[in-house]
Amino acid sequence: MAGNVEAPAPVGARPERDPKARGGWRGGARIWEETEQQAKKLRSASDAEQHRKLPKRKIVLLMGYSGKGYHGMQRNVGSSQFKTIEDDLVSALVRSGCIPENHGEDMRKMSFQRCARTDKGVSAAGQVVSLKVWLIDDILEKINGHLPPHIRILGLKRVTGGFNSKNKCDARTYLYMLPTFAFAHKDHDVQDESYRLSADTLRRVNALLACYKGTHNFHNFTSQKGPREASARRYILDMFCEEPFVREGMEFAVIKVKGQSFMTHQIRKMVGLVVAVIKGYAPESLLERSWGEAKVDVPKAPGLGLVLERVHFDKYNQRFGNDGLHEPLDWTQEEAGVAAFKEQHIYPTIIGTERQERSMARWLGTLPVHDFDATAHAAAGLGAKAPSPLGDSD
Repeated sequence: MAGNVEAPAPVGARPERDPKARGGWRGGARIWEETEQQAKKLRSASDAEQHRKLPKRKIVLLMGYSGKGYHGMQRNVGSSQFKTIEDDLVSALVRSGCIPENHGEDMRKMSFQRCARTDKGVSAAGQVVSLKVWLIDDILEKINGHLPPHIRILGLKRVTGGFNSKNKCDARTYLYMLPTFAFAHKDHDVQDESYRLSADTLRRVNALLACYKGTHNFHNFTSQKGPREASARRYILDMFCEEPFVREGMEFAVIKVKGQSFMTHQIRKMVGLVVAVIKGYAPESLLERSWGEAKVDVPKAPGLGLVLERVHFDKYNQRFGNDGLHEPLDWTQEEAGVAAFKEQHIYPTIIGTERQERSMARWLGTLPVHDFDATAHAAAGLGAKAPSPLGDSD
C-alpha cells in the first residue's frame, strides 16, 4: 500500500493540467472565435442586404469649408502626406453609411465630381459635389456627425442620373477678402491697419476691376499656358469691390468675381495686378498688355482671402428645374446657413490668420522686386520688328 502513496507536491508548484483538458480549452476558444466571426459575417451581410434595399440615387451636396491646413479640395488617392477636404468628406460618407467602403477607395464608383477644384488654403461657402449615395434616414445629420466643425454639408438635392457638377456648371462666383491697406499708395499713404479706404480709391479700384469683364487671354495669369492656347481665353461676367468694413480694428474689403471658369491662380493674379497698380508699382497700361502675347510679370496675391462663394447652374435649372420631378439648384433656403458658416468659420479664419501670419503684409513687401517695366520695353522692341514672312507658327 505504501508504494501507491503519491509524494506531496512542492509548495508553490503549479498542478500540472491534463493535456486533454488543455486541448479542450483551446478547442472551445477556437469554436467561440469561429462562432463570433460567423456572427460578424452575418451582421455584415445583413447590413449589406439592408443597404441594397435602400435606393441609390444621384444627389448634389452643398458644402462649406475653411481651407486652412488643407492642400486643396481634390483628393490625392494613395498620398497621405497632403491632407485634402475630400479626404475628410469621403471618410464621413463611408462612416455614416452613405457609400460602401470600396467606393471611398475608388471615387469613380460613386460617380463623384466636384464643381471647382480649390487650391491649397482656399475656402468655400458654396462648393457643390455630385455623387451616388444610399439615401439613408437623416443623411445630412449623419454625414455632418463625422465631419470636423470647419467642414459642413449645408444642403442636399436630388438631380438627374447623368448630372455632373463640373460639366453642368455655367459659372462660378469667388470672393477675395483682403485688408484695405493693400490699396494704400506706396508713397503717400500709411502702410498699416490704421489705413482707411477712401471713396476715390475705391472708385479707382472698381474701374480697374471692370476692365477684366468680357473675354480676354489670361495666359499671363496662370502657369504652363501659352499665349495662343484656346483654353487661356476666359470669359469674366463681373468683377467689383464692395464697401469696406472694420473687424477687430482692421479694415477689410471683399472683391467679387463671376466667370464661366478659372485657371489655377488666375483670380489671385487678377487681384495681385490691380493691387500693384493701385499702390503705384505698376502702370495701368500693364493690365491691357497682360492680355497680349508678351510675357508679363503678374504678381500673385496670397491664397488666404480666396473663397468659392457660389456656383451657378442656370441652363440645368431652365431644363429640369420646373419639370415637376427635380428641384432647381438655387439654394435659396440654404442662404441663411451659408451666411452663418462664413461668419463662424471662414471670415474669422481669414482675419485671425492675417493678424498672426501677416500674409498680405509680407506679400506686399515683395512687390518692389517685380520688374513691371521689362514687358513694356519688350513690347516696344517687338513693335519695331517687321512681321515674319512665314506668318504665324504653332
